[in-house]
Amino acid sequence: MMYEHVKRLSGPMLRAAVRLEAVGLENVPRSNGVILASNHLSIVDSTFLPLVLDRQVTFMAKSEYFAGGPWPMRIISSFMQGSGQVPVDRDNQRAAVASLDACLRVVKDGGVFCIYPEGTRSPDGRLYRAKTGVAWLALTSGAPVVPVAMSGTDRVLPPRRALPRPAKVKVTFGKPVDLSAYEGSAGDARARRAVSDLITQRIAELSRQEYVPVYAAKVKEQG
Repeated sequence: MMYEHVKRLSGPMLRAAVRLEAVGLENVPRSNGVILASNHLSIVDSTFLPLVLDRQVTFMAKSEYFAGGPWPMRIISSFMQGSGQVPVDRDNQRAAVASLDACLRVVKDGGVFCIYPEGTRSPDGRLYRAKTGVAWLALTSGAPVVPVAMSGTDRVLPPRRALPRPAKVKVTFGKPVDLSAYEGSAGDARARRAVSDLITQRIAELSRQEYVPVYAAKVKEQG
C-alpha cells in the first residue's frame, strides 16, 4: 500500500530532520474509529502527524492537491490518490458535504480520520473559529474526538515559502473531548456550534495559541 510504503521509506529521515516529538500518544485509541481534531499551521502538518502513530491516518485535503501540475504537486497528487485521502472542493458547498460523508465512512469503518476544524491553515499562527463539520462528524459517528496541537511546522514550511527548512516539530494529543451532553444532537445547529467551540477550546489549551473568534478564511480574504 502506498501509504505504508512512503511512511516506511521517508519516515525515519523526516523524523530526524525535525527532531519529531510526540506527547500523549496514550490518548489515541489503538483500535476502532477515532477523530483527530488538530490546529493547522502548515501544509506539512499532514506529513508529520501520521509519522508518530502506528495507525493509518486519513485526511481531508483540498482538491487542488489531487490535480497534479509542476513536479512537487505531481508527487503530492500521487500520494493523495494512492493513500486514500479525501478530496474536498472548498468552493462548492454540496461537494464539501459529500466529502464529509466519505470521512464518516472512514470513521465508521474503524479508521483514524484527522480534521482541521478551522477549515484552512492559520494565516498568522493564531487559532481561529472552527467550522461545524467536525461537530457533525463527531455527533453522527459517535467516535471519540482527540484534540491535537501541532507546533513547529510553521517554521519548517511557513505560508508562501517553497522550500522547507529544519525546525523542531512537536505533536501533542489531548484526552478525548467529553461530548456526552450532546449525544444524539447531530441535527441541531446550536449543538453543532457548541461542540465545535468546545473542541477548539481543547485544542487551544494544548497549543496555547491565541484564539480569534472569526473564521480564518475570512481573515485571508481581507488580507
